[in-house]
Amino acid sequence: MTENSENRFADRVDNYVKYRPSYPQEVVDLLLQKNYIGRQAVIADIGSGTGISAKLFLQNGFTVIGVEPNEPMRGAAERLLEKELAEKKFISLNGTAEHTGIQNASVDLVIAAQAFHWFEQDKFKAECKRILKPGGHVALIWNDRRTGTTDFLKLYEEFLQMFAIDYAKVNHKNVQDKKVFDHFFGENAYTEYTIESWQDLDLTGLRGRVLSSSYMPNTGHSEYDHMMYVLRKIYQRYQENNKVRLEYDTRIYIGTIK
Repeated sequence: MTENSENRFADRVDNYVKYRPSYPQEVVDLLLQKNYIGRQAVIADIGSGTGISAKLFLQNGFTVIGVEPNEPMRGAAERLLEKELAEKKFISLNGTAEHTGIQNASVDLVIAAQAFHWFEQDKFKAECKRILKPGGHVALIWNDRRTGTTDFLKLYEEFLQMFAIDYAKVNHKNVQDKKVFDHFFGENAYTEYTIESWQDLDLTGLRGRVLSSSYMPNTGHSEYDHMMYVLRKIYQRYQENNKVRLEYDTRIYIGTIK
C-alpha cells in the first residue's frame, strides 16, 4: 500500500461504516460449496477497513484476522466487532498488504474486499505465499456498481464523473483485467464468480454513500454545496417510496498463488 492509500479514507470513516454496502451471504455459501474453505477455516482479511467483509465471515463462524493500516478505519472495525474481538474470533492488526504481521503458513484463505487495487501487487503476492497454508486460496472481491441498467444508474454515474476529483485514476475497475489476474495468479489459474446484490437508500443514505468515496468532494470543498444540490435533484426525480436502488455485481476472483 502506498502512504496515500493508507490514509485516503481517514476523513470518510463514519460514512463508510454507515453507507457502504455489505457483501451477500452467497459469497460465503459459494466458498464453502466449492470447497475453497472448510468450516474451521482461518480467514485473513487484508485491507479490512471498517470491518464490513470481516463481519460477513465472523457471522458464519470463522476466525478472521483483519489487517488495516488506516487507524481510524481499524478503530471503527474494532468497535463494530467488539464482541468478536473480545472472544479472539477477530484479530485486528496494524499492518499492510505487503507486510501483514501474520505468522507463516497460518491462514486458509486470504481475502481482499474492495482493496486489491490499492496494493503493491507483487509484494502482496509474496506475502500471500508466506501466510497461506499449503493449498490455501486468495479471493479478490469487489462490489461492482452497475452504471447503465437503469436511468437512475446512468445519471448517477454521470453525476460521479462530473464532480469526482480523481475517479478515473483510482477506480478499482482499472485492475479488473485478465492481464492483471494472470500476472497475480498465473495465466488462467483463477476462477471468476458473480453474485447479484443491491442497496436501497433514502436521500440521507445516498448522500452518505457518495461521501464514503474518497474521490468525491467532502464537506468544506468548494464544490460540495453544488454537488449536494445536484444529487438531491437526481434523487427527487428517480426515488420510489423514498428510496433509490444501487445495483451491484459482487465479483470474486479466486485461485492459488504459485
